[in-house]
Amino acid sequence: MKKVPLSSPVSRRRFIGLAGAAIALPTFIPASVLGLGGKTPPSEQIVMGIFGWGMMAPGNTDGLMQLKDCRVVASCNIDTNHLKRSLDAINGFYKNKDCRPYHDYREMLARKDIDAVMIAVPDHWHEVISVEAAKQGKDIYGEKPLAKTIAEQQAIVQAVRKYGRIWQTGSWQRSAPGFHKAAEIVRNGLIGRITRVEVGLPEGHSDAAGNAAQNKPAKVPPELDYNMWIGPSKMVPYIPCQSHLNWRWNYNTGGGQLMDWVGHHVDIAHWGLGFDNNGPYEVEGTGEFPAKDAVWNTCTKYRIELQYPEDIHMTIAGGHKDIQAGTKWIGTDGWVHVDRGVFDSSNPDWKDIKELPDDLVKIRLYRSSNHYRNFIDCVKSRQQTIAPVETAHHSAIPGHLGLIAMLTGRKLRWDAAGEKILNDHEATKLMTRHYRHPYRIG
Repeated sequence: MKKVPLSSPVSRRRFIGLAGAAIALPTFIPASVLGLGGKTPPSEQIVMGIFGWGMMAPGNTDGLMQLKDCRVVASCNIDTNHLKRSLDAINGFYKNKDCRPYHDYREMLARKDIDAVMIAVPDHWHEVISVEAAKQGKDIYGEKPLAKTIAEQQAIVQAVRKYGRIWQTGSWQRSAPGFHKAAEIVRNGLIGRITRVEVGLPEGHSDAAGNAAQNKPAKVPPELDYNMWIGPSKMVPYIPCQSHLNWRWNYNTGGGQLMDWVGHHVDIAHWGLGFDNNGPYEVEGTGEFPAKDAVWNTCTKYRIELQYPEDIHMTIAGGHKDIQAGTKWIGTDGWVHVDRGVFDSSNPDWKDIKELPDDLVKIRLYRSSNHYRNFIDCVKSRQQTIAPVETAHHSAIPGHLGLIAMLTGRKLRWDAAGEKILNDHEATKLMTRHYRHPYRIG
């Protein structure tokens, strides 16, 4: 029997073979393999690899490592400094040096012992890595928005379905009690028939950092594989403040505040409406944009008006004082507003209760108290997560359509069932983008 080091995680896929060998050849079996001494047996452990180490990846990785039945064994990054920081954090947590580094995403995904991956990379890489991960049989925890364009999102949805993978989106507000309570109040009709929804998102480039020297083309630092970083997007000169963190403020790689936040507050709006697999049928929008060739060219102030089934009107806005941050549903019998750390409603009795009493509830929404725990549990059970891929897709579509409406200056008609823009060839072309060789969608 091949001896397995105590410090090395054993995936579910290898455990069965090891267990069979143990039966055939009497030998000492470590307590950790049997699940003794408080250890999680390998047959119950989910082995993971991570992509990225910027704003979201460190927190996501720590949240996953805190779960005893999850083991992070690999990290992939095209910046050696970021890769080192990820290895230091992961190995420091486990007090070993077992985490293996990767530069090429395909090499890490080819590992048969890895069950699942966490993807927290710039938007322009979401589709490429996610589709390949699904093909390689990995379950996926992926950051929002689902992808850079509607067509890329469609490719991810198709791949996850085709290969039978479990998907959790980083729309963690669904696992927060305040958002759950607000959405459940709305879904149960406690504020009457919904007539209007207001979604307030950030404006500007609020996370942007950099000085004048960083706003100009520069020599690529030796730690960064810039050709790989650009990936499927258009090759442009390296400008320091267009890369790490600030990639979200240029349309070559990101989608600005609108697409950075649509997967949070519009996601919650849809949850309360019961529209996780639905969308608007009419969209128009206005916005303020820097010059197209500006270092940061994403929309800084915007307002999108959407018409939904059941005669519901939604406004998504950033930089407009009449729209509060967060999500507000307005019905014929009252209203509910929720944001991070904020809950307010027309009924003051709802503010202090943690959960609606049974006599008020006909529909109990999916409940999760920990977004990472929900993902790992669903990887094991093969049940749908609280934020599955189809939900992420439909939550982001209003943002994509709003941006297209702003860029074309026209009102759009959207076929939610067929997922296509009606009678507008120019707008339809903006549902996708050109992929740089050798990359391709799907």
